[in-house]
Amino acid sequence: MRMRFRLYEVLVNREAGIRERYHKKRDAVHGMGRAGAWGYLLWLNFAYYVLRVRRLGKAEGCAFYEEKELCSAGSESALSKREEPEKLAGKLVEYDAVSFDVFDTLIFRPFSKPADLFYFVGRELDYQDFHRLRREMEGRARKERYEREGDWEITFEELYEVMERECGIGKEEGMRAELEAEYRYCFANPYMFRVVEELRKRGKRMIVTSDMYLGEKYIRQLLERAGYGVFDAYYVSCDYRCSKHDGQLFERVREREGKEKRLIHVGDNIRSDVEQARKHGFDTVFYKNVNAAGMPFRAEDMSVMTGGLYRGLVNSHLHNGLREYGAPYEYGFVYGGLFAVGYCQFIHDYAVRHGVEKVLFLSRDGAVLSRVYELLYPEESREYVYWSRLAAVKLAAGRYKYDYFRRFLYHKVNQGYTFADVFRSMELEDMLGRLCREQGFAPETKLTDRNVEQVKAFCMKYWTEVLAHYEEQVQAGGKYYGKVLRGIHKAAAVDIGWAGSGAVMLSYMVNQVWGLDCQVTGILAGTNSCHSYEKDAGEAQLESGRLVSYLFSQKENRDVWKFHDAGKKHNLYWEMLLGAEEGSLKGFYGGEDWKGYRIVFKGENENAPPARPPPRPLLDFAQMYLRVMGAERMVISGRDAYAPMLLMEGEGNGKWRGRVEFLMDEVGV
Repeated sequence: MRMRFRLYEVLVNREAGIRERYHKKRDAVHGMGRAGAWGYLLWLNFAYYVLRVRRLGKAEGCAFYEEKELCSAGSESALSKREEPEKLAGKLVEYDAVSFDVFDTLIFRPFSKPADLFYFVGRELDYQDFHRLRREMEGRARKERYEREGDWEITFEELYEVMERECGIGKEEGMRAELEAEYRYCFANPYMFRVVEELRKRGKRMIVTSDMYLGEKYIRQLLERAGYGVFDAYYVSCDYRCSKHDGQLFERVREREGKEKRLIHVGDNIRSDVEQARKHGFDTVFYKNVNAAGMPFRAEDMSVMTGGLYRGLVNSHLHNGLREYGAPYEYGFVYGGLFAVGYCQFIHDYAVRHGVEKVLFLSRDGAVLSRVYELLYPEESREYVYWSRLAAVKLAAGRYKYDYFRRFLYHKVNQGYTFADVFRSMELEDMLGRLCREQGFAPETKLTDRNVEQVKAFCMKYWTEVLAHYEEQVQAGGKYYGKVLRGIHKAAAVDIGWAGSGAVMLSYMVNQVWGLDCQVTGILAGTNSCHSYEKDAGEAQLESGRLVSYLFSQKENRDVWKFHDAGKKHNLYWEMLLGAEEGSLKGFYGGEDWKGYRIVFKGENENAPPARPPPRPLLDFAQMYLRVMGAERMVISGRDAYAPMLLMEGEGNGKWRGRVEFLMDEVGV
């Protein structure tokens, strides 16, 4: 027995990739088939240790980070753009009847693999390891059918008879759960929907030809629920006990439709829908599988359920052939959609658990998030509010003096700024002449590391006067937030990140200066990372709960915290996803109207916002997610939400990042 265990350790357990491949093979066979699994194990060891095929040592499901290269030439969706649906329908109408495949042609599951559906069925049944067992039992049912009848085509009922016998899941219970999942998640392919719509207008005979264990009754219901209505005939492999894959189902179709008829078949499988259809007298239209088209570019270092759903949604949207999207749209949809939905879930869950009465989305990065949040949680109290680091450091200068000088002086040292530029940005122009007289400078003198301390000393000397310059702004800001927080005693301030100073300073102003008596918690997408000089700036507030973070922090998702690097523009890649049409907030100023304040933005023309990428892609993803998932809960973790961006930021994707950085320059980010 000891020798057997040692042999197992040597042959199986030494390399994770060998162990994973061996167990997958062994679990798929029974009885004498185990001998084949042992032979496969010996071959794996020979290939790895002797032939040095090192990839066999890597576990397929445990790759850390991403090694894929993104589509860097043009838009990804352009790879799958097809002729207009009505044009294709114009060609199909010439035939006596048009045959359509069902899954991945007429309807999509929102998953990157068909079997991903079984995770959701297992969740509904609360049955552990259902995903693996469901696949294994289907294989067993097909094998039993072949041994008994000589064909592989099983019905849904036969499949669940095996499930009941082998797993203890009641036949009716299991069938009900899986059917409900199919009905809930499947949706019409928007490209083919328009093709069918056009053919129906022209009175064309349309039939369905599918390799599937769900019989005609179920296929008919699936298509009707997807909005297709009724087809003229349904040919399903389990009903006829033959398949497209072996070609015999096409023969049955020809017999019933008429051998003299001109027939054409539309489908996504090269062998079943093209090669076999042609062998049996059909003309064909190949519709490339959306997941086959999109998977080379999709992140896979994700949890199985969130990852499968995310990849399926993105692939079906970009590769259905209906539209070609531009780079800004694809960037938002692919890298921002899952994040926006997951972050809003996180915000909502925090608000519910902690009794937050109102969620404040801080400008400008909160603009799109606010709209996504409203879409997902229309009944929740939320408001897009004006706040910025520039405004905050002026209003809170009395408390956060160090931040004030760092922003206005030390961040501008040796960068070509004159004293006139600096005092203009501080809104202290009237004090510039006094500085020049007392220190012997000219307004055109450049701010350098040799004179910055003299400028600071001057401001410190007249600190009371400096603060007086901002008193009007303090009072105006108080009037604005007095309206925003009227009757509110617990609020959350949402920002992209990274130090969290915006929320901290807002909390100080709300409670210590304006006396509004409202606890304000800062919710961040991410914190300062390992590579930041001030990586622990917000740790005390994170520990106390005054700040919380979604994507990563020192305590959560430390692998991402160590990877994310502002020096490599990672912060900007995230900020690029969000933003409002107006410019950055300059501050609050006195007003003569009933409000008593004016909101002023930066820029030469303070009322003319710079161009920004539209929020449409993030909202489109959120709407698609909502349509598929409905009110159903599926928590999107911060680690999963970061995964698509992790792929983009990877070493092999410099060309794609270059396109994003060009876009940043175009829109002034």
